[in-house]
Amino acid sequence: MTAGNNGTGTGPGTGTPENDDPFGYLYRSEGGEGTNQDSAGYQPGVPRTSYNQVRPVGSRTYGGAQGVGATQRPNPHYAAPETLGRGAPAPSAPPQGGHAAPPARPKRRGLLIAAVAVVLVVAGGIGAAIVTNMSGDDKSDQQNSASGEDQGEAQKSKKDSGAKKGDDSPKNPSAAGMMQRDAASLRLGGGATTAKDVKGAKADGGTYVAGMNTVGASVEWVLEVPQAGEYTVFVGYGVPGVDANSTLSINGSARSQALNMKNFAQAKNGDWEKGWTRTYAWIDLNKGTNTIKVSCEQGNQCNFNLDQVWLKPGHVNG
Repeated sequence: MTAGNNGTGTGPGTGTPENDDPFGYLYRSEGGEGTNQDSAGYQPGVPRTSYNQVRPVGSRTYGGAQGVGATQRPNPHYAAPETLGRGAPAPSAPPQGGHAAPPARPKRRGLLIAAVAVVLVVAGGIGAAIVTNMSGDDKSDQQNSASGEDQGEAQKSKKDSGAKKGDDSPKNPSAAGMMQRDAASLRLGGGATTAKDVKGAKADGGTYVAGMNTVGASVEWVLEVPQAGEYTVFVGYGVPGVDANSTLSINGSARSQALNMKNFAQAKNGDWEKGWTRTYAWIDLNKGTNTIKVSCEQGNQCNFNLDQVWLKPGHVNG
């Protein structure tokens, strides 16, 4: 359009709007050069038939033989869904250089449920372990308590049995009442033992201390006295018709004079049953706890049995 021209010019080449088709090149045959309206087969207002005509979907072939008489095989990648068998068409491989479709996003709800389940299982296991540990601690405490009670009973029983076997105790009766003790109930050592074979012993049940014919054999009496001073200790013994003697120790110190154990009963040789008698000695004791010991030492004539021991305050003649 030029100045002074309203766009409705006439004559060849001027191109009226109703006859000028700006898309005429789409209707020309391949290789066509003409641009005039009077080209062969051109009719104003009627679009030409394109060389590449429109075909129904699935009827066009790619890569196959074309032309008259050529057998056309539909390409399955471009065939219509209804031309395939049952179901949806098979998925085609992505073109070269193309990008595969992104994978479907996982279901977050399922993952969340699974995570919550794992947490619950772990919490349950921890709770069970705590309960088991607490119950194990309770059982252990009960067992320890029971074990402690058993040990206490065992120690008590051991003490009782020890007292019966001759282990003396600091709770011995006081000498103030002129108390006496069976020798078999005192603390024995060095091979001294208890026996009942020889008749005539004045101790309870006829039990006496034997084995006093070996160096080191001893009987020890731990007692308490109300006040310090002089006391007389008596020792009941038996011999087989021959004289004997022993060592008397007070609070760990042996007296220089042996404790006389002669055959005062005038028993015949080997007659233990008639050889029971007594002897005595004057000693000094401290106020409170004291220890009196009768033993067989080197130089003694140790062939005697012990029956009883007892104590009287002051000097007493036997």
